[in-house]
Parts: sequence; structure tokens; C-alpha cells
Amino acid sequence: MMGPAHSLSGAAAWLGVGAATAAAGHPMPWPVLVVGALICAGAALAPDLDHKSATISRAFGPVSRGLCEIVDKLSYAVYKATRTRADARRSGGHRTLTHTWVWAVLCGAGASVLAITGGRWAVLAILFVHLVLAVEGLLWRAARMSSDILVWLLGATSAWILAGVLDKPGNGSDWLFTAPGQEYLWLGLPIVLGALVHDIGDALTVSGCPILWPIPVGRKRWYPVGPPKGMRFRAGSWVELKVLMPAFMLLGGVGGAAALNVI
Repeated sequence: MMGPAHSLSGAAAWLGVGAATAAAGHPMPWPVLVVGALICAGAALAPDLDHKSATISRAFGPVSRGLCEIVDKLSYAVYKATRTRADARRSGGHRTLTHTWVWAVLCGAGASVLAITGGRWAVLAILFVHLVLAVEGLLWRAARMSSDILVWLLGATSAWILAGVLDKPGNGSDWLFTAPGQEYLWLGLPIVLGALVHDIGDALTVSGCPILWPIPVGRKRWYPVGPPKGMRFRAGSWVELKVLMPAFMLLGGVGGAAALNVI
């Protein structure tokens, strides 16, 4: 799928989690719901870090473009080292390592460790990166018409404000993990969810997605998981733009309302 659909699906997924936790009797504080949805929307773009033409490659200028090249080469190296004879030959690393559950879990775990060991500045860095990506994904038309510096300033300002809100007692810095020293440990959860939602979205397209790697399926270790071919669509097609994106907005709205006990 394309960037806007990925971000919408990520935000909708976290709002759905908020609705589920509310139904289970453990509602999220509203700042956790909002911040988590934005992080998840940004994280839903991150697996395309292996593609030089993806939204994430443009988000942070030369830094992200250089990182994309490194991740692409790393992903390709891992693919070549672990492929079986049944896996297809390929010339690049797109839709390999970064499109697996292993990558999603490692990114989320790394963010959680960074958040609890690095203190406020680490939390601000995590928020900044994902809020910039959220702006690029959710407000993509405005972001492309604006300069990168304006988008970065919006991300930095929003990160500072939201971190201040979360720091207030009862607003969710210790949501789910309440032991001393575990503040912001939950930040890794929307990152894992966003990456997995991205992978599931790509699995619906023509090429499928090797989300299960390194678990072999048949004779393939990089098996492109997806529905029957007749049910798949091309990225950017009318199915994505006219059906899935409106559905994500509707589901996100319902999930958010349920999470806040409005319905």
C-alpha cells in the first residue's frame, strides 16, 4: 500500500486497541490514546526504510535517504544469506527483512529500552521521529507542499507538548507498566503494531509480504504471505483509495469513540 493508507491503518489499529482495552475495563488515558495513534501512524511507514522512493526516505532529508540505502543493502544481504532454493532471486532488499515480524518486534523492543534508559530526551526523540512520519503520512498533501523544516518544527513542537502532557500524573507515562523505572515502556507497543499493520497491508497487494520470516512455509523461508491472488490489489489502486482508506477512517473513528466511552 501507499504511505497515506499505511498511516491511516496504523492510527485506526491503535484506536481499536484503545477500544478493546476500554471494553476490558482498563481504558487508556486520553493522552496515551492520542500519542499512541500518532506513533502507530508514523511507525506504519517505517518498514519501507528499505525503499529509496518511499515516504520515509524523504522525511528527514539526506539522513533518511542515506539510512534507506544502508537498510536496503542490509536487507538484501540477509535475504541472500537465508534464502532457500525455492525463494525467488532478487536484486534488492525491498519487502524482505524490514517487512517481517522479527523486525517489528526488534524495533519496538529497542524503542522501549531506549525510552526507559535514555530519559526524557530519548522519549522526545522517539516522539519526534514518529510524529514527523505521522505528518508525512496523514497530512501528505500539506507535507509535500511545505518545506521539510516546517514539518520538522511541527514534529518537534508536538513532541515537546505531548511529552509534557504525558508527564503529568495520571496521564499515562506509566500506562500498563506501573513499576518504578518503567515509565514509557509502553512506547514500543504502537511501534510494533504499526510495523505489523504495514506488513499486513502489503500482504494484501499483488506481491504479498514475507511477514513470517524466518519461519519456513513449504520450501520457502521468504514466503510472500497474502490472500488468494484474485483478492489482491495493486498499491495505489482504486481499492486502496476508494475502499480501504475510507474504511480505515471509519473504523478509527468508531474505535476512538469507543475508547473514550463516547459510544
